Amino acid sequence: MTATTGTGARSAQEPQTQREPRRTLGSQLKAYVALTKPRIIELLLITTVPVMFLAEGGFPSPLLILTTMIGGYLAAGGANALNMYLDRDIDAQMKRTRNRPLVTGEISPRAGLIFGIVLSILSSLWLAVFVNVMSAALAVGAILLYVVFYTMILKRRTSQNIVWGGVAGCMPVLIGWSSVTGTVSWTAVLLFGVVFFWTPPHYWPLAEKFTKDYETAGVPMLPVVASRTSVAHQMILHTALMIACSLAIIPLGHTGIVYGASAVLAGVWFGFLVVRYAVRTHRGLTGKKLGPMVVFHGSITYLTVLFVALAVDPFVHL
Repeated sequence: MTATTGTGARSAQEPQTQREPRRTLGSQLKAYVALTKPRIIELLLITTVPVMFLAEGGFPSPLLILTTMIGGYLAAGGANALNMYLDRDIDAQMKRTRNRPLVTGEISPRAGLIFGIVLSILSSLWLAVFVNVMSAALAVGAILLYVVFYTMILKRRTSQNIVWGGVAGCMPVLIGWSSVTGTVSWTAVLLFGVVFFWTPPHYWPLAEKFTKDYETAGVPMLPVVASRTSVAHQMILHTALMIACSLAIIPLGHTGIVYGASAVLAGVWFGFLVVRYAVRTHRGLTGKKLGPMVVFHGSITYLTVLFVALAVDPFVHL
Protein backbone atom coordinates (compact mmCIF):
# COMPACT_ATOMS: atom_id res chain seq x y z
CA MET A 1 0.00 0.00 0.00
CA THR A 2 1.48 3.32 -1.01
CA ALA A 3 1.19 6.67 0.69
CA THR A 4 -0.94 7.88 -2.24
CA THR A 5 -3.36 5.02 -1.77
CA GLY A 6 -3.53 5.77 1.96
CA THR A 7 -4.43 9.39 1.25
CA GLY A 8 -7.21 8.31 -1.02
CA ALA A 9 -8.52 5.97 1.63
CA ARG A 10 -8.62 8.81 4.10
CA SER A 11 -10.80 11.01 1.96
CA ALA A 12 -13.16 8.14 1.29
CA GLN A 13 -13.47 7.08 4.93
CA GLU A 14 -13.34 10.27 6.96
CA PRO A 15 -17.01 11.24 6.51
CA GLN A 16 -18.00 7.76 7.72
CA THR A 17 -15.59 7.44 10.66
CA GLN A 18 -15.70 10.89 12.16
CA ARG A 19 -18.40 11.72 14.65
CA GLU A 20 -19.46 15.02 16.20
CA PRO A 21 -18.66 14.70 19.90
CA ARG A 22 -19.59 17.34 22.42
CA ARG A 23 -16.59 19.64 22.69
CA THR A 24 -15.55 21.34 25.92
CA LEU A 25 -12.31 23.10 26.80
CA GLY A 26 -11.30 20.20 29.00
CA SER A 27 -12.04 17.58 26.36
CA GLN A 28 -10.16 19.60 23.73
CA LEU A 29 -7.08 19.90 25.93
CA LYS A 30 -7.25 16.18 26.68
CA ALA A 31 -7.52 15.42 22.97
CA TYR A 32 -4.47 17.54 22.10
CA VAL A 33 -2.47 15.85 24.84
CA ALA A 34 -3.57 12.49 23.41
CA LEU A 35 -2.14 13.55 20.03
CA THR A 36 1.32 13.62 21.61
CA LYS A 37 0.97 9.95 22.71
CA PRO A 38 2.04 10.62 26.32
CA ARG A 39 2.37 6.92 27.17
CA ILE A 40 4.98 6.47 24.46
CA ILE A 41 6.80 9.54 25.71
CA GLU A 42 7.40 7.67 28.97
CA LEU A 43 10.22 6.02 27.02
CA LEU A 44 11.71 9.49 26.63
CA LEU A 45 11.92 9.84 30.41
CA ILE A 46 13.29 6.34 30.90
CA THR A 47 16.12 6.74 28.40
CA THR A 48 17.07 10.43 28.32
CA VAL A 49 17.62 11.37 31.96
CA PRO A 50 19.76 8.35 32.98
CA VAL A 51 22.00 8.94 29.96
CA MET A 52 22.48 12.53 31.13
CA PHE A 53 23.61 11.22 34.52
CA LEU A 54 26.14 8.88 32.90
CA ALA A 55 27.43 11.59 30.56
CA GLU A 56 27.85 14.01 33.48
CA GLY A 57 29.34 11.35 35.77
CA GLY A 58 26.96 12.64 38.42
CA PHE A 59 23.98 14.93 38.72
CA PRO A 60 23.55 17.34 35.80
CA SER A 61 22.16 20.82 36.25
CA PRO A 62 18.46 20.56 37.18
CA LEU A 63 17.76 23.37 34.70
CA LEU A 64 19.51 21.42 31.95
CA ILE A 65 17.45 18.33 32.74
CA LEU A 66 14.24 20.35 32.67
CA THR A 67 14.99 22.16 29.42
CA THR A 68 16.14 18.95 27.72
CA MET A 69 13.00 17.11 28.79
CA ILE A 70 10.72 19.94 27.63
CA GLY A 71 12.45 20.04 24.26
CA GLY A 72 12.35 16.27 23.97
CA TYR A 73 8.66 16.17 24.83
CA LEU A 74 7.85 18.83 22.25
CA ALA A 75 9.81 16.94 19.57
CA ALA A 76 8.26 13.57 20.37
CA GLY A 77 4.80 15.10 20.74
CA GLY A 78 5.06 16.89 17.41
CA ALA A 79 6.24 13.75 15.63
CA ASN A 80 3.45 11.69 17.22
CA ALA A 81 0.80 14.23 16.22
CA LEU A 82 2.03 14.19 12.62
CA ASN A 83 2.05 10.39 12.72
CA MET A 84 -1.62 10.40 13.81
CA TYR A 85 -2.46 12.86 11.04
CA LEU A 86 -0.88 10.65 8.38
CA ASP A 87 -2.24 7.40 9.81
CA ARG A 88 -5.78 8.53 10.60
CA ASP A 89 -7.19 6.31 7.83
CA ILE A 90 -5.71 3.10 9.23
CA ASP A 91 -6.34 4.21 12.81
CA ALA A 92 -10.06 4.29 11.95
CA GLN A 93 -9.90 0.62 10.94
CA MET A 94 -8.12 -0.68 14.03
CA LYS A 95 -9.87 -1.40 17.33
CA ARG A 96 -6.78 -0.31 19.27
CA THR A 97 -6.69 3.15 17.68
CA ARG A 98 -10.23 3.96 16.58
CA ASN A 99 -10.78 6.28 19.56
CA ARG A 100 -7.89 8.58 18.70
CA PRO A 101 -8.96 12.25 18.44
CA LEU A 102 -8.43 12.60 14.68
CA VAL A 103 -10.63 9.55 14.10
CA THR A 104 -13.44 10.55 16.45
CA GLY A 105 -13.48 14.10 15.13
CA GLU A 106 -12.57 15.64 18.47
CA ILE A 107 -9.79 17.40 16.55
CA SER A 108 -9.93 18.17 12.83
CA PRO A 109 -7.17 16.84 10.55
CA ARG A 110 -6.12 20.40 9.69
CA ALA A 111 -5.83 21.33 13.38
CA GLY A 112 -3.89 18.14 14.09
CA LEU A 113 -1.48 18.86 11.24
CA ILE A 114 -0.88 22.44 12.40
CA PHE A 115 -0.43 21.29 16.00
CA GLY A 116 2.19 18.71 14.97
CA ILE A 117 4.12 21.18 12.80
CA VAL A 118 4.09 23.87 15.50
CA LEU A 119 5.35 21.48 18.20
CA SER A 120 8.08 20.17 15.89
CA ILE A 121 9.36 23.65 15.02
CA LEU A 122 9.08 24.83 18.62
CA SER A 123 11.08 21.82 19.86
CA SER A 124 14.05 22.56 17.61
CA LEU A 125 14.06 26.24 18.53
CA TRP A 126 13.74 25.45 22.24
CA LEU A 127 16.63 22.98 22.23
CA ALA A 128 18.84 25.24 20.12
CA VAL A 129 18.31 28.19 22.48
CA PHE A 130 18.19 26.51 25.89
CA VAL A 131 20.31 23.35 25.39
CA ASN A 132 22.62 23.31 22.34
CA VAL A 133 22.59 23.11 18.56
CA MET A 134 23.67 19.46 18.49
CA SER A 135 20.66 18.37 20.55
CA ALA A 136 18.36 20.48 18.37
CA ALA A 137 19.75 18.90 15.20
CA LEU A 138 19.27 15.41 16.64
CA ALA A 139 15.67 16.26 17.55
CA VAL A 140 14.98 17.43 14.00
CA GLY A 141 16.51 14.20 12.73
CA ALA A 142 14.29 12.15 15.05
CA ILE A 143 11.15 13.93 13.83
CA LEU A 144 12.04 13.41 10.17
CA LEU A 145 12.92 9.76 10.76
CA TYR A 146 9.62 9.04 12.49
CA VAL A 147 7.31 11.07 10.26
CA VAL A 148 8.92 10.61 6.84
CA PHE A 149 11.10 7.49 7.03
CA TYR A 150 8.82 5.35 9.22
CA THR A 151 5.27 6.67 8.83
CA MET A 152 5.29 7.77 5.18
CA ILE A 153 7.77 5.30 3.64
CA LEU A 154 8.26 2.13 5.67
CA LYS A 155 5.15 1.41 7.71
CA ARG A 156 2.84 0.44 4.84
CA ARG A 157 5.49 -1.12 2.62
CA THR A 158 7.73 -3.53 4.54
CA SER A 159 7.60 -5.99 7.42
CA GLN A 160 10.88 -4.51 8.65
CA ASN A 161 9.12 -1.20 9.28
CA ILE A 162 9.49 -1.24 13.03
CA VAL A 163 13.15 -2.29 12.84
CA TRP A 164 14.43 0.64 10.80
CA GLY A 165 11.64 2.99 11.76
CA GLY A 166 12.62 2.37 15.36
CA VAL A 167 15.74 4.46 14.83
CA ALA A 168 13.65 7.51 15.70
CA GLY A 169 12.87 6.01 19.10
CA CYS A 170 16.58 5.69 19.82
CA MET A 171 17.34 9.37 19.31
CA PRO A 172 16.43 10.48 22.89
CA VAL A 173 19.53 8.61 24.03
CA LEU A 174 21.75 10.68 21.76
CA ILE A 175 19.90 13.88 22.67
CA GLY A 176 20.41 13.20 26.38
CA TRP A 177 24.12 12.58 25.89
CA SER A 178 24.67 15.59 23.63
CA SER A 179 22.76 17.90 25.95
CA VAL A 180 25.47 17.37 28.56
CA THR A 181 28.57 16.99 26.40
CA GLY A 182 27.66 18.74 23.14
CA THR A 183 28.92 15.68 21.27
CA VAL A 184 28.03 12.02 20.62
CA SER A 185 30.51 9.41 21.91
CA TRP A 186 30.85 5.68 21.31
CA THR A 187 29.18 5.04 24.66
CA ALA A 188 26.15 6.97 23.42
CA VAL A 189 26.21 4.94 20.18
CA LEU A 190 26.12 1.69 22.19
CA LEU A 191 23.19 3.02 24.24
CA PHE A 192 21.54 3.85 20.94
CA GLY A 193 22.17 0.22 19.93
CA VAL A 194 20.52 -1.07 23.09
CA VAL A 195 17.28 0.76 22.31
CA PHE A 196 17.52 -0.04 18.58
CA PHE A 197 17.75 -3.81 19.13
CA TRP A 198 15.27 -3.66 22.02
CA THR A 199 12.50 -2.18 19.85
CA PRO A 200 11.60 -5.30 17.76
CA PRO A 201 11.24 -7.74 20.70
CA HIS A 202 9.28 -5.00 22.46
CA TYR A 203 6.90 -4.10 19.63
CA TRP A 204 6.44 -7.38 17.73
CA PRO A 205 4.63 -9.09 20.64
CA LEU A 206 2.18 -6.16 20.70
CA ALA A 207 1.76 -6.42 16.92
CA GLU A 208 1.13 -10.15 17.32
CA LYS A 209 -1.67 -9.51 19.78
CA PHE A 210 -3.28 -7.08 17.33
CA THR A 211 -2.52 -9.05 14.17
CA LYS A 212 -6.12 -8.87 12.94
CA ASP A 213 -6.10 -5.10 13.36
CA TYR A 214 -3.00 -4.75 11.22
CA GLU A 215 -4.36 -7.19 8.64
CA THR A 216 -7.55 -5.15 8.36
CA ALA A 217 -5.59 -1.93 7.97
CA GLY A 218 -3.20 -3.46 5.44
CA VAL A 219 -0.08 -2.79 7.51
CA PRO A 220 2.54 -5.54 6.95
CA MET A 221 3.90 -5.84 10.47
CA LEU A 222 6.13 -8.91 10.71
CA PRO A 223 3.65 -10.97 12.78
CA VAL A 224 1.09 -10.38 10.00
CA VAL A 225 3.24 -11.69 7.14
CA ALA A 226 5.46 -14.25 8.91
CA SER A 227 4.89 -17.29 11.10
CA ARG A 228 5.01 -16.98 14.88
CA THR A 229 8.10 -19.19 14.90
CA SER A 230 9.91 -16.92 12.44
CA VAL A 231 9.02 -13.85 14.49
CA ALA A 232 10.23 -15.53 17.69
CA HIS A 233 13.56 -16.44 16.07
CA GLN A 234 14.12 -12.85 14.96
CA MET A 235 13.25 -11.69 18.48
CA ILE A 236 16.02 -13.93 19.84
CA LEU A 237 18.54 -12.42 17.41
CA HIS A 238 17.65 -8.83 18.30
CA THR A 239 17.65 -9.63 22.01
CA ALA A 240 21.13 -11.14 21.79
CA LEU A 241 22.46 -8.05 19.99
CA MET A 242 20.74 -5.81 22.54
CA ILE A 243 22.38 -7.62 25.45
CA ALA A 244 25.76 -7.48 23.68
CA CYS A 245 25.47 -3.70 23.36
CA SER A 246 24.45 -3.33 27.00
CA LEU A 247 27.48 -5.33 28.15
CA ALA A 248 29.91 -3.49 25.86
CA ILE A 249 28.99 -0.29 27.70
CA ILE A 250 30.57 -1.62 30.90
CA PRO A 251 34.22 -1.20 29.80
CA LEU A 252 33.66 1.60 27.30
CA GLY A 253 31.49 3.73 29.56
CA HIS A 254 33.59 2.99 32.65
CA THR A 255 30.50 1.98 34.58
CA GLY A 256 30.59 0.42 38.02
CA ILE A 257 29.09 -2.51 39.86
CA VAL A 258 25.50 -1.24 39.87
CA TYR A 259 25.16 -0.98 36.11
CA GLY A 260 27.40 -4.00 35.44
CA ALA A 261 25.43 -6.34 37.69
CA SER A 262 22.10 -5.00 36.45
CA ALA A 263 23.07 -5.38 32.79
CA VAL A 264 24.10 -8.98 33.32
CA LEU A 265 21.17 -10.05 35.49
CA ALA A 266 18.49 -8.18 33.52
CA GLY A 267 19.98 -9.44 30.26
CA VAL A 268 19.93 -13.05 31.44
CA TRP A 269 16.36 -12.69 32.70
CA PHE A 270 14.95 -11.07 29.57
CA GLY A 271 16.97 -13.34 27.28
CA PHE A 272 15.50 -16.36 29.06
CA LEU A 273 12.01 -14.88 28.71
CA VAL A 274 12.38 -14.46 24.95
CA VAL A 275 13.97 -17.88 24.41
CA ARG A 276 11.27 -19.55 26.50
CA TYR A 277 8.61 -17.80 24.46
CA ALA A 278 10.31 -18.89 21.22
CA VAL A 279 10.58 -22.51 22.35
CA ARG A 280 6.97 -22.71 23.46
CA THR A 281 5.82 -20.99 20.29
CA HIS A 282 7.75 -23.54 18.23
CA ARG A 283 6.02 -26.32 20.16
CA GLY A 284 2.62 -24.77 19.50
CA LEU A 285 1.89 -24.07 23.15
CA THR A 286 -0.52 -21.26 23.91
CA GLY A 287 -2.15 -19.60 26.89
CA LYS A 288 -2.13 -16.25 28.61
CA LYS A 289 0.97 -17.03 30.66
CA LEU A 290 2.83 -17.93 27.48
CA GLY A 291 1.42 -15.16 25.33
CA PRO A 292 3.24 -12.34 23.56
CA MET A 293 2.18 -9.70 26.08
CA VAL A 294 4.35 -11.38 28.71
CA VAL A 295 7.37 -10.54 26.56
CA PHE A 296 5.98 -7.07 25.81
CA HIS A 297 5.68 -6.15 29.49
CA GLY A 298 8.97 -7.90 30.24
CA SER A 299 10.74 -5.70 27.69
CA ILE A 300 9.51 -2.57 29.47
CA THR A 301 10.75 -3.92 32.80
CA TYR A 302 14.14 -4.75 31.28
CA LEU A 303 14.70 -1.32 29.79
CA THR A 304 13.54 0.42 32.97
CA VAL A 305 15.89 -1.62 35.18
CA LEU A 306 18.83 -1.10 32.83
CA PHE A 307 18.46 2.67 32.58
CA VAL A 308 17.66 3.21 36.26
CA ALA A 309 20.88 1.34 37.03
CA LEU A 310 22.64 3.62 34.55
CA ALA A 311 21.41 6.65 36.48
CA VAL A 312 22.34 5.28 39.91
CA ASP A 313 25.74 3.91 38.92
CA PRO A 314 27.71 7.22 38.93
CA PHE A 315 26.79 7.76 42.58
CA VAL A 316 27.90 4.34 43.85
CA HIS A 317 31.60 3.67 44.19
CA LEU A 318 32.38 0.15 45.43
